[in-house]
Amino acid sequence: MTLKVACPTCKKEVIWQAESQHRPFCSKRCQLIDIGDWADENHKISQPIQGATELNEEMLDAIEEQFLQHNKFFVEPE
Repeated sequence: MTLKVACPTCKKEVIWQAESQHRPFCSKRCQLIDIGDWADENHKISQPIQGATELNEEMLDAIEEQFLQHNKFFVEPE
């Protein structure tokens, strides 16, 4: 099945595949228009920034363990 999405800028239908160089946009032009809109602050993230959560040693250990499980190249050989 071929996945088709609408270009966020012009709404033209775009096939979602690795060969689609500008996905999800239909062209470089639409991609540049979108980045310009972000630069002009026409697009904004709607949720406010969440307050900082203080991490304890246990939380840091869990994050490190999860990272090492998914990034085996950081593990020293035994």
